[in-house]
Amino acid sequence: MKTLVISGSKNPEGRTASLINALCRGIKTVGSDSEVIYLPQINIELCRQCNDDGWGICREETKCVIDDDFMSVVEKIDNADAVVFANPVYFGDLSESMKAFLDRLRRVKTTIPRGPLPTRVPPGPFNNDSGPIAVGICYAGGSGNGTTSCCMNLERILQICGFDVVDMIPVRRQNLENKIKIIELTGEWLATEPSSSKCKLEPI
Repeated sequence: MKTLVISGSKNPEGRTASLINALCRGIKTVGSDSEVIYLPQINIELCRQCNDDGWGICREETKCVIDDDFMSVVEKIDNADAVVFANPVYFGDLSESMKAFLDRLRRVKTTIPRGPLPTRVPPGPFNNDSGPIAVGICYAGGSGNGTTSCCMNLERILQICGFDVVDMIPVRRQNLENKIKIIELTGEWLATEPSSSKCKLEPI
């Protein structure tokens, strides 16, 4: 099994990186492979909203016209069994590099059909559970605030992109050591290829 980790952090030695390292240790423990991409270290431009209507060829042709590293990362996503998005929390939201990447990814991967709004299928956990496995990790330093809102934003975008989001893990500076252990176990768990479609709804 191959897991692709996409990081919105600029620091490969920082605390978000320590969470990524824990995940990769767990993945390695079960004999699986992982690859980490640090978005600030590659060339990802902002979406140009090419046409007058704010779109381009992205939805129809599922590709972007910008000649940078974006489509090579999309290809790696397509070839991965699971994708983990690891993000440092700024202002209660995604990092700027992660925003730039996801703004373009949702345009080439959106599962929402075109047409009048009443005919569109809204994103959600029950209409895209056959998509690729995804996990989100959001780490907030400082006060530790903003992890919940960041996780919500990341989950919504990943669902729009058609991912089967099997876990969102908020991490605060105050619980970092505890969450490192959990995330290492998450790496092992990914080898079981978890899926929303395999889960039975239980009464709550």
